[in-house]
Amino acid sequence: MNITVFCSAADLDDRYTTPAREFAELIGKGGHTMVWGGSESGLMKVMADGVQENGGRLVGVSVEFLAAKARQNADEMVVAKDLAERKAGLLARGDAVVVMVGGTGTLDEATEILELKKHGLHTKPVVLLNTAGFYDGLKQQFQRMEDEGFLPLPLAELVFFAEDGASALAYLESRGASR
Repeated sequence: MNITVFCSAADLDDRYTTPAREFAELIGKGGHTMVWGGSESGLMKVMADGVQENGGRLVGVSVEFLAAKARQNADEMVVAKDLAERKAGLLARGDAVVVMVGGTGTLDEATEILELKKHGLHTKPVVLLNTAGFYDGLKQQFQRMEDEGFLPLPLAELVFFAEDGASALAYLESRGASR
């Protein structure tokens, strides 16, 4: 399965990096490919290292203004001209999407992917990996959107909130995301 992962390029503390390493190990040992932003820094590097060290493949989709920070030993690296092209490339190359902790860029990616799914422009399973309760507030906001009629489909069909990498991967496999 090609798993598109959106996450931070920032250096984060152990409450985020330890679960990320565990998830990366599951991806790699499962023989999966991680499709990610291609960066050689922060949580993106933690994930890439873990996937590669455990036998998985890496497909990076970087962007011109960040190309100097791209991982050199990825199995494949594409450089998009802008962020919109990058997001489209990341979605196109994945069978499923996992959104990990991150800042405004990750939130932008997550909301765009969910908006496209809401409108039926893709049917790929989407997981928000809620490490250390990072997305509790967003989960509450999405629940309010559903309760007040802002979502045209049930929240459970739009996104799955996973508490750890094992439950995220199990969900994806149960949804038939693997090829």
